[in-house]
Amino acid sequence: MQILSHKTLPSTQEYLKELLQTKKFSSPIAVTCDIQTQGIGSRDNKWDGLEGNLFVSFSLSLETLPKDLKIESASIYFAYILKVTLEELGSKVWLKWPNDFYIDSFKIGGMITNIIGKDIICGFGLNLVKAPNGFSMLDIKLEKTFFLKKYFENLEKRVLWKQVFSNYKLEFERSKSFFTHVKNKKINLNEATLQNDGSLSINGERMYSLR
Repeated sequence: MQILSHKTLPSTQEYLKELLQTKKFSSPIAVTCDIQTQGIGSRDNKWDGLEGNLFVSFSLSLETLPKDLKIESASIYFAYILKVTLEELGSKVWLKWPNDFYIDSFKIGGMITNIIGKDIICGFGLNLVKAPNGFSMLDIKLEKTFFLKKYFENLEKRVLWKQVFSNYKLEFERSKSFFTHVKNKKINLNEATLQNDGSLSINGERMYSLR
């Protein structure tokens, strides 16, 4: 995985999209920065890019994804492997459905995914040293370069969705104390049943996270 590092960017995800569209770079590739001024969060919300935190976007060719991974489940898949990577380094982070990273009951980061042509672009941020009001920070010290190398190595293993989901469905019980938003609806996760493809079933309606 080639990694391009910058001091400041408006958005690592938008910058990576532009690189791919110019055809000067191709997947797999990652972009990081120290300060992100126009970060994108869930539901097009702004993600505050405080200096010292981690801001990353990376792209992979769709044809390299695990054969059993449905694209609707991509956010859970990539986020869960990131969560596992952090656990290997000693963190107690957990993943709230479908793509939010938490320490205890406070959000410390999140991930979004987009399809651009034949590539999937994943962007994520983690609060390492600073957090806005109402948020928290990662519970371990992280050396960014080492962490990203380890995370991308874990992605290269192409673990099957079936294996990731068998672990994640146990952790999903922690999400039931929270709400989420799907199609601008506020959803009480205590009322949701997690399906094998990562979607939720609520009152007979199937809901996917398209983040």
